[in-house]
This record gives sequence, C-alpha cells and structure tokens, in this order.
Amino acid sequence: MQTAEIRRRFLEHFAARGHTVVPSASLVSPDPSLLFTVAGMVPFIPYLTGREPAPYPRATSVQKCVRTLDIEEVGKTTRHGTFFQMNGNFSFGDYFKDGAIRYAWELVTGSVDDGGLGFDPERIWVTVYLDDDEAAEAWKRIAGLPDERIQRRGLKDNYWHTGQPGPGGPCSEIYYDRGREHGPDGGPVVDEDRFLEIWNLVFMQYELADVRSKEDFRIVGDLPKKNIDTGMGLERVAYLLQGVDNLYEIDEVAPVLRRAAELAGVAYGRGGREGHEDDVRLRVVADHVRSGLMLIGDGVTPGNEGRGYILRRLLRRAVRSMRLLGVDEATLPELLPVSKDAMKASYPELETDFARIASVAYAEEEAFRRTLATGTTLFDTAVAEAKRAGAPTLSGEQAFTLHDTYGFPIDVTLEMAAEQGVTVDQEGFRALMQQQRDRARADARAKRTGAVDVEAYRRLLAEHGPTDWRAYDTLRTDSRVVGVVSDLADDLADDLADEGAAVAGPGEITRVVLDRTPFYAESGGQVADAGVLVWDGGRAEVLDVQRPIRGLVAHQVRVLDGELREGAELVAEVDREWRLSACQAHSGTHVVHAALRQVLGPQALQSGSYNRPGYLRLDFAWQGALTPQQRHDIEDVANAAVRADHRVSATYMTLPEAQAIGALALFGETYGEQVRVVEIGGPWSRELCGGTHVQGSAQIGTLALTGESSVGSGSRRVEAVVGLEGFRYLARERDLVRQLGEMLKTPTDDLPERVSGMLARLRDVDKELAELRAQQTLAAAGELAAGARDVGGVAVVTGSPGGLSGGDLRSLALDVRGRLPADRPGVVLLASESGGKVALVTALNPAAQQRGLSASDVLRAAAPPVGGRGGGKADVAQGGGTDPAGIPAALQAGEQAVATAAGR
Repeated sequence: MQTAEIRRRFLEHFAARGHTVVPSASLVSPDPSLLFTVAGMVPFIPYLTGREPAPYPRATSVQKCVRTLDIEEVGKTTRHGTFFQMNGNFSFGDYFKDGAIRYAWELVTGSVDDGGLGFDPERIWVTVYLDDDEAAEAWKRIAGLPDERIQRRGLKDNYWHTGQPGPGGPCSEIYYDRGREHGPDGGPVVDEDRFLEIWNLVFMQYELADVRSKEDFRIVGDLPKKNIDTGMGLERVAYLLQGVDNLYEIDEVAPVLRRAAELAGVAYGRGGREGHEDDVRLRVVADHVRSGLMLIGDGVTPGNEGRGYILRRLLRRAVRSMRLLGVDEATLPELLPVSKDAMKASYPELETDFARIASVAYAEEEAFRRTLATGTTLFDTAVAEAKRAGAPTLSGEQAFTLHDTYGFPIDVTLEMAAEQGVTVDQEGFRALMQQQRDRARADARAKRTGAVDVEAYRRLLAEHGPTDWRAYDTLRTDSRVVGVVSDLADDLADDLADEGAAVAGPGEITRVVLDRTPFYAESGGQVADAGVLVWDGGRAEVLDVQRPIRGLVAHQVRVLDGELREGAELVAEVDREWRLSACQAHSGTHVVHAALRQVLGPQALQSGSYNRPGYLRLDFAWQGALTPQQRHDIEDVANAAVRADHRVSATYMTLPEAQAIGALALFGETYGEQVRVVEIGGPWSRELCGGTHVQGSAQIGTLALTGESSVGSGSRRVEAVVGLEGFRYLARERDLVRQLGEMLKTPTDDLPERVSGMLARLRDVDKELAELRAQQTLAAAGELAAGARDVGGVAVVTGSPGGLSGGDLRSLALDVRGRLPADRPGVVLLASESGGKVALVTALNPAAQQRGLSASDVLRAAAPPVGGRGGGKADVAQGGGTDPAGIPAALQAGEQAVATAAGR
C-alpha cells in the first residue's frame, strides 16, 4: 500500500466519523520557542491546553514534521529520520478513551476493501499505564484483546505531559508483532524492534503542577474537559504495509536511495563493513534530500542560524555523503527531482513550486562544493601536520579558522576528523566561538552605552525610575536632566560625580538621561532621532539615542552653548523634518516588504532591515537575483500602495492574537506579552513593529528602488529612497540620461538601441580575438604533441602554456591527446597560470586507460604542489590551485605518477 494511500485512508476514516480534516501546518512552527513543527499535535496546542477555544470538537490531520536532534543517527538505525509525517486524530472535550480506542482499532484491523489498513488482529499488542484499568478494560471489550497482549508500563513509557504545568495524562500505545525473525517473544516490554509501535493514544485528563521531570510531577485534579491527542507515524506504518525493512525503503524515500546508488555505482544492501558504510551514506542522502525538499517548499532558505542552518546542514551532509560514495559532480540536480516525484502525490504544491525549490537547493550545493574545494585542502594539511607532530588532534584554533575564514562547517570538520582517526579540540573551538560572540555583543553594547559602565545607568534607573518615553505622541517635551553620564574611566567618573561635577561644557560630548523624552531610541532597524536640548542659557544637539538598559533612554549630545548640569530643566525637541523622513523610510520598508510578498510570494520574508531618513534597505529570503520585470513590478506595487493613501494604524494586543490575524514577526526576535501591530491598508501589510510611521501611506512620497544584491546564500537585499530623497534620485537619473544622450549625440529614447549597437560591435571584436587565440592554441597543440616523451612505454606530454582559462586549457589538452598515436598509451598533463590562479588538466587516450592509468589519479598527484585539488573520470580530470610557483613540481609529480602506474 502506497504511503499516499495510507494517508488518504486515515483522513477519510476519521472524516467519516465526524472529524474536521485540517490541512498540515507549515514546517515553520508559529511557536517562537520551536524552530520547526516537531509533532502532529503542535498546531493544536492552544486547543489542547485550553488557551483558546477549539473551532471544532473533533479534528484529524497528517502533519509534516522535522526533528534533527538525532541527526547523527540517521541511516544507522531503522527509526531515525529527520522529516516524517504524523497522522493524528483529536478530540477537544468530545469523545474520550472508548472513542479513541474504537476508532483506532477499526482503522488498524479493518479490511482493505472496506477502507482499513488490514493489519492482522492477532499480531496487535497494546500497552497502557500501570493503573489505567479503564483503558485496559476498553481494549478487552472493544477489540477483544486477551490480557496477555495488554501490557502495563510506568510513567516513563506510558504517560504524557508537555514538561510544563498544565494538561497531562496516561497513554496507550499500539504495537505490531513483526515475527520471531525480528526478536524474542514477550511483547513490547521485552523487545521493541520485533514489536513495533505504530500508534500512540494520549488521554489528557489531569491538571498537573510542580512538573520537574518526565516522572516527577503532581496531579492537581481532573481537567474540566478531557481531550484526545493521537499520533501514528505514517512512515512506520508504510514500511510495515510495504514489506520493507525500514523507512528508507518505502515508496516516498527509496527512489532517491536507488538513484544515489546508481550515480555512485554501488549496490545497496550488499553487506559487510564497506557495504554497511555505503548503505548508511545512501540512507543519509535519501533522508536529507527529502527533508531539504520539504523545508525549502515551506519557505526555509539556507543560512548560518536557526532554521536556515539546519537546512544548510541537511543539504551539505547529503552532498558530502555522495562525495564519500565517490561522486564528485553536482548530485542534487539528479536527486531532488526524484524526491519531488515521490512526494508530489501527497503534496502537489511541490510540483508547481519546484523551480524555486530547485534553485535554492542547487545554489547551496554549488556554494558547498566551492567551500569543500578550499576547506578540504586546508583540512588535509592540518591533519597531516597533526599526525607528524605525533598528536592526532586538530586544535580549536584550526577548527575555528576553517569555520570562520573558509566557511567550513564544524560538523563537517568533526565527521572528517573521525574518518581520519583524528580528534578535534571542541572545547577550544567553542571557546573561540564564544569569544567572537562576546566581541559582537560588546560592540553592540558599546553602541548603546558608549564607554560608560552600565552600572551608572542602573543607579539612575533605581533612583529615578524608567524614562517616560513619548516618541509616539509628541516631538517636544518639557524635561529634567536626571543624569549626565561621563565617558571617563569608571573610578575617575565616580570621583567627579561624588564631588558634584556632573556637568558638561561647550564642545563636550556626553550622555544625558532625561525624566521624559520625545526622542526615538535606535531599535528595530530604525536609526535614532536627531534634535536639540534647550535650557536657560544653553543648547545641545542630540547626536544619538540608545537604550543602554531596559527602561532607560540615554541621549548622546554635543553641548553648543552654556553648561549642562544634572537637575536642569529644559525643552527636548525632535527635528521635525528628520522624524518625518524617518517615518517615511520606516513605513516605506513595510510597503516594500508587502510588495515583495505580493510579487514574489509569501516565502519572500524579511530577515532584517535598516532605515534612516530618506533611505531604506530590506533583506529577505530569496534565491537568485531579481529579474528586471520583478524589480519593476515590486516598485509599481509599492508606489500604487503609496498613491492609494492607505491608513496606517498601530494596535496593541497579545502575541497569540497578533499571530491569529496573520501579523508577521521576525524569527529570533524576543517579544513581550503585549506587542504592537502596525497595519498599512489593513491586512495588506500587518507586522509587529515598534518604530515610528506616517499616518497615511501617501505621506511616504516618491519611492524608488535603487539597488538589489546578494547578502548570502538564499538572502537578497533591496535598497530604496523615499520622499524628497526619492525625488532627488529620479532627478539625478534624468540628468544622467540627458548627459549620455548629449555625449552619444542620440535622442534619449534611442539610447538603448545605440548602446546595444556599440556592445554588439565590442562582442564582434572579442570574437575575433577569441579566434586568434584558438589559432594560437592549435599551433601550440602541434608543438606540444611533437615533444611527447616516453615514460615506461607511455607517451607523456607536459607543458605550462600561460594565460589560459580552465576551459581553454581543457580544449588544448584534448587537442594534444587527439594528435598522439591511438595505438600507444598517451597521457597529457597541462598547467596554466592566469590571474594568480592555476588550472590543471589531465587527458588520457583509451590505450592509456587499458594500461591501467587514470586521469583522476594523475591529477591528484599533480595538484598538491600548486595548493589545489581536483577530480574527474578515467579519461579526463580537471582541477586548480593557488600557487603558480608550484607548477614545475606539479608537472614533475604528475609524470612520476604515470611512471609509477606504468611500472606496475
């Protein structure tokens, strides 16, 4: 029975019994505490815990899930997979134990012809909690199970709770006996490989408190409403019904495994140590390719943190496993379409969105291949040095350099080290990583506090209370100075403060804390306000505004006139034009974000932003450069929203309320109980935001996109100017076009055609130059072939023509090979330096291959002297390096490799 068919039968079974079929939620969990949806019940947590009323009394779903805690075990056991699907049925105060047991039994043992799964009732075992007599009696009454096939287990195995105070209760698990060939008799309490769990029925009936561990908690009493939460592992049921040994061999996973084996030229399941290692790698590939497909499908893109890092690790482990199987070429273009075809019956959207999914995955593989090319050479050098030193350990500094400078993931370093019998100083690596994070935090903290001991701010907060912050309400406040905080060394600053010297004179830059302020403090990507402080006999300009500690706002100011003292009464006033331009930029950021999502799709989610008066930039998840048409459409949609003069509003609500109405939040941000939701045009743009905004979108003014670029794999950046800056930008563009027209003596409307003609003429010249180079190459081929030397009965040609690219060098090598006698073994090894880099190519004729020589082996011998590596096939191999001085040694090493192989 196909996996998609099992899925369909499950949903139809419960739909026929009054359950609402709920589509799978995204793998990207709405719960800020979770990276991914890790269980089938996650989308229903608000209803199961009573935080929200359930919209239906009964529900059923097949939920996509990802768990990566046991990623190292993938492929080694039959149980561990990163992506899986969880069938579930749920009751919210409706049916309880009898209903859950009856519905499960009917589906599991029902005949295939009647829509059931057709498991043999005589091979079904169940477990219940120790004192759950009600569940045990129900199994006997409803299913007719004998006592010996109903086993009782303790809290560790048959009790469920969230790990927090709240609902909990006993559970009952359904097992299938796979037969004596899989283990001893005695039921699941004896062997859970033979007796395989297929379904867990959780009976939420108690309110728990003082939850200290899985087995240590206190039952407060009964829940007002008893709930049912069940989970059936779809893949596990599939491999039982399909008669295969593990989840990697089911119909939705095995096609990738088989294709990977074909590419690698290995047989799956051949046994022996080497065979076992190959099997593990093939399973890793099959699992991780499917997981990558599903994660990208749900909008995740590779990155260095959070979800993006998990996806990156999955894809890179798959790619590296294929390399360990001997496949050096790009493999995801071969494997990902196979996974899509296997999964599309259950998830048709994979077919329609595959172009985007594939572009993300293929770009990540290409980036990793470049990383491996550099990092593996450095790794091999470090390992060789460690072994020569007699201490087979890579230092934390070496691992950190591989990670930080060359982008070599630490998990790959650890795996490769283990394969070489070398350990890694993980504590040293983590210490260096922590130092890097601490420096970053210190830089950010210095931005907020300057060279001031944060304790000075804590004393002000304790003495005067939090700053009365009025940035949303006014541009001007009557304020009092509660602190003038010096940037002097801590001890000296304390001494001066004790002497009553908290004062700043003309020309001095200091930090001032007011009892109330209208100034916006830098946060959320928006820069701080500018403005002035004015008091009797003095004035200061505000240079920056930060929140050094929670509750306190500090102003960096330059005193222009008079002396600024603690206790001074003054007027704090924001520069009106500055604030308006800042509001235009921040509201413009929201408009551009909404336009991106409208044009590109909901996966184009903001990952960061920065806005200052008149300017904005926004980073978002996307693979590949935007097309000119996409840029035009985004700008057009954004300006249409500006012209529509949508109302801009800000509302406070709880985080669950904001999520319920679809407000967008940045993952990784920390939000309090109350959040501020900014809307532009109602649901068109709805985001969590603490910034300042215009009152209507027309106040944004002109919005012009000025740039679009990459800021990392799977992440793009757009830049724009708004308001008066937008007008000035367009005016400059107009003037530039006018100047070009005058220079080329061409009307502006005819400029594209004129420039296109000029470029065409340049291309013709380049073509002529390329033909000349080709003629020179042909001449060089004849000279090189004529200079072939005999090495152990093999005609060997080596040479180092300068200035050739890898492609030109390959063409030359193939030409030279074709000029050698076909009946005599021939080897061509050429190297060329261009732009400080080295290209290497080896080409062998069929006679050399029949002699037992391999182009790949020759290249591997030649590459180290030029600091490089490479690979290929038996007839042609290509690589490169970074040390041109090593070319003579590389040619000599390659020739020696031929001599050695020829002499065997």
